[in-house]
Amino acid sequence: MPAAPESDRELPTGELPNRELPTTPRGLRTRSSLVAAARRVFEDSGYLDSRLIDITRAARCSAGTFYTYFTSKEEILAAVLEQAREDMLHPGTARVDPHDDPIAVIAASNRAYFEAYERNAKLMALLEQVSNIDPEFRRLRRERADAFVRRNARSIEALQNRGLADAALDPLLASRALSSMISRLAFNHFVVDAGDDRAPGDYEGLLTTATRLWVNALQLPQAGEGAGA
Repeated sequence: MPAAPESDRELPTGELPNRELPTTPRGLRTRSSLVAAARRVFEDSGYLDSRLIDITRAARCSAGTFYTYFTSKEEILAAVLEQAREDMLHPGTARVDPHDDPIAVIAASNRAYFEAYERNAKLMALLEQVSNIDPEFRRLRRERADAFVRRNARSIEALQNRGLADAALDPLLASRALSSMISRLAFNHFVVDAGDDRAPGDYEGLLTTATRLWVNALQLPQAGEGAGA
């Protein structure tokens, strides 16, 4: 339930191209290889210092092959970020039935989100950087956040319909507030404080606090008070 929520030339101010995917298995493999190589380059060098030649070298292909699938560095960055978006929007919460104890659902969803955020932390830092200098990536970032907000709003409304969540809350506004909180907590933990001496997966305290804040904000019944009824 919970969650948030290029080019060697000048960055564009118009919409990024929306090229169709290749139709052959070989084309799909080549494009996937380019996206994977671009991700490694962007994560290692950052957006501004990455060059197209770095990506083609990492993918072991020619510039001509690159331009068969992408027009620019910003277009392949958009493809990399879209891949991360799918990973984070669908992080594997199907293991919890939505009709189970709502607190268990929130805890499992938060855990899945934090796990996905940790996997994609370098890209989230990159998205923050690029969004500050390019309006098109700012739009993509906003759309990504809105997808989380809409999904969580539907979950909150479902809990209200079951008589479990505070019926006086506007589900969309509540979702926007709670999703923003979770997203910023994740950014601070996995990006801003990433240099701290902390082992991967070390966020149990964060998870407990985030879940408790969700539960308290929605006024969900605790154990023994009818939770999951």
